[in-house]
Amino acid sequence: MHLAPPSSSRELRSVRHDADLVIVGGGLGGTCCALTAARAGLKVVLVQDRPVLGGNASSEVRLWILGATSHMGNNNRWAREGGVIDELLVENMYRNPEGNPLFVDALLLEMVTAEKNITLLLNTAVHDVTKRDPDTIASVRAFCSQNSTAYELHAPLFCDASGDGLVGFMAGAAFRMGAESREEFGEGFAPSKEYGELLGHSLYFYSKDTGRPVTFTPPSFALTDITKIPRWRQFKAGEFGCKLWWLEYGGRLDTVHDTEGIKWELWKVAYGVWNHIKNSGQFPEAANLTLEWIGHIPGKRESRRFEGDYILRQQDIVEQRAHPDAVAFGGWSIDLHPGDGVFSEKPGCNQWHSKGVYQIPYRCLYSRNITNLFLAGRVISASHVAFASSRVMATCAHAGQAVGLAAALCRRDTLLPRALTAPAPLAELQRALLRTGQHIPGFSLAGDSADLAQRATLSASSEYQLATLPADGPAVSLADGWAMMLPVTAGTKLDLAVFADVAAAAELRVELRQSSRSDNHTPDVTLETKTLPLAAGDGQEVAVSFTHTFADTRYAFVCFFGGPAIRLRTSEQRLTGVLSLCHMVNLAVAKSAVQTPPPDIGVDTFEFWQPQRRPAGRNLALRLARPLAAFGAANVVNGVARPTNAPNAWLASLADPAPALTLRWAEPQTIARIELMFDPDFDHPMESVLMGHPERRMPFCVERYRVLDESGHVLATCTENHQARNVIVLASPVTTRALRLELAAPAAHVPAALFEVRCYA
Repeated sequence: MHLAPPSSSRELRSVRHDADLVIVGGGLGGTCCALTAARAGLKVVLVQDRPVLGGNASSEVRLWILGATSHMGNNNRWAREGGVIDELLVENMYRNPEGNPLFVDALLLEMVTAEKNITLLLNTAVHDVTKRDPDTIASVRAFCSQNSTAYELHAPLFCDASGDGLVGFMAGAAFRMGAESREEFGEGFAPSKEYGELLGHSLYFYSKDTGRPVTFTPPSFALTDITKIPRWRQFKAGEFGCKLWWLEYGGRLDTVHDTEGIKWELWKVAYGVWNHIKNSGQFPEAANLTLEWIGHIPGKRESRRFEGDYILRQQDIVEQRAHPDAVAFGGWSIDLHPGDGVFSEKPGCNQWHSKGVYQIPYRCLYSRNITNLFLAGRVISASHVAFASSRVMATCAHAGQAVGLAAALCRRDTLLPRALTAPAPLAELQRALLRTGQHIPGFSLAGDSADLAQRATLSASSEYQLATLPADGPAVSLADGWAMMLPVTAGTKLDLAVFADVAAAAELRVELRQSSRSDNHTPDVTLETKTLPLAAGDGQEVAVSFTHTFADTRYAFVCFFGGPAIRLRTSEQRLTGVLSLCHMVNLAVAKSAVQTPPPDIGVDTFEFWQPQRRPAGRNLALRLARPLAAFGAANVVNGVARPTNAPNAWLASLADPAPALTLRWAEPQTIARIELMFDPDFDHPMESVLMGHPERRMPFCVERYRVLDESGHVLATCTENHQARNVIVLASPVTTRALRLELAAPAAHVPAALFEVRCYA
């Protein structure tokens, strides 16, 4: 028993933590930053004012995690973000293909609490900042209402990943809020005040079929006049979760200080929508539905954006400008919403895509005037227009990883964030990021002096050559255009045959295309066109020979058009780095199959060509007169661990009964660590919630492998792999002149594939 006599006042329990890096905000940007920094050896305090991690990805909001892949609705092929966020998405796919948001919470908590270097403070809100001098943060103060504890958090480095930029605001960091004019950055898509200067908040609900009739009595605050929502006729009984992203409000208010009022308005809307569905009589299919869940906090899109040494802008996205300090990438559309949100007469969003992914410079990831403050999440240095793309969660996570490793280098060398822009530390940061599996467009690990594999002679039991994709799959109609992406090199000419079923005499038009940039996947340059008359009949072999000779390494697009009378046979064979595409619209992210912007907004016109999702998405059946040899063993040391302008993978022959890759050195090498990168299908968006997925494992990913030394001793064995990056730390270093990697093909129709092997002493 504890007796406390009366007192005039009492102090809260106070706890002090000293760390290398304090991260405020446990959304995906802050969480991936914390995981990356902790794995690099930093002592990290991660402060989150909610009971779970993930921010908008958590069960409190339930938005799917997306980034450059954009629901597979753009032309960004193999663009899923790498590193920690990819590890999370692949693991969630394996455990949670149904998209249960509660399991996303659990996985994030598991990953963070597994790191001994992270002190996690949940339900803890930062409320004060102390300064060492006008430009330097000394500590932050926070309070947890659940344990009535005040915290003092001291560190030489801080990261604001709080969404609203709480630390940066209190510290006096330069920030912006609202849209810039067209004139400031020359951005053609900068909105007028009439359209709105901020993106609003959204709040979702879930419904459930109970199997029996359910009544609904709305709360008194529910919206009663559904026609106040101009798009009220678009509501459907079975639609729920983040498919209702357009239940948005607050873009004309202060999205920091008016958030509670915005939330109440969204509650009114959500309950009013459900009342309309249940009680209007227009949705008899909703009779057995009940409202299972409604959000208690809104998902925020925009508030403060902080200024770094560079401000990302529209031209960086559309023109895919190169930056020497690139450390991450984006690829979501420039996605602006009307300020009135759900009450606007305008469309709920206005999305304009670029022809490929864009680089995010390191200079956007720290404050220009607070010397020890990193920026992560949606607060990074970007204009309102560029923010409309960089704000999405997988992009935020990817940039957060860059901050985590930057902090590790700063701490090791007692540097401040800006110092890493010097050439030597910047190059080291980029190398360190690539080593963790993070993709940076235009950069590679080729020539990594620490990687012993770079000095090895490579040999393989076989190397796949693309000669035939057998016609053992269903046929697809040419009511839409179809294409095959084929990897070509300088000097390649394509001479091929496809297999057609023709219902009535028709003309088949075949176009050979390429992208205007070798590392893009938008087929915007037509090189040659063939028109072939076809008679009626099934199983026809149609030969197409092109005269064009390719000048460099890139993807060729063989595009087929002909109308519904022609159907092309497909193949069940799947290959790393080879895809079929359909010229179609994905209404989740576009309005038509051709992006046609107004002429004055600085955005390109081009066609969308996208793969279909599995279990569809088969390759077109074909036969090549000259096989394509783009899958050699040398690819595993070229420093790029995903398809870009080439497959960048070694593939074994399908006929190889025991695929193996051998690395040999002239002199014995002492090896302590082996890193392998398999194919987790970087083209798959892996939406984390709501959308179900047909697979737990990606069909290209090698599940079973062994690593042996030159004497045949087994150094490592794996029998149930589903992750891209496998790091093998040997119990004790081994000295050997050779390593042999033995891989098992994932399936009879999928060859074994390996993007990368690296070895370190």
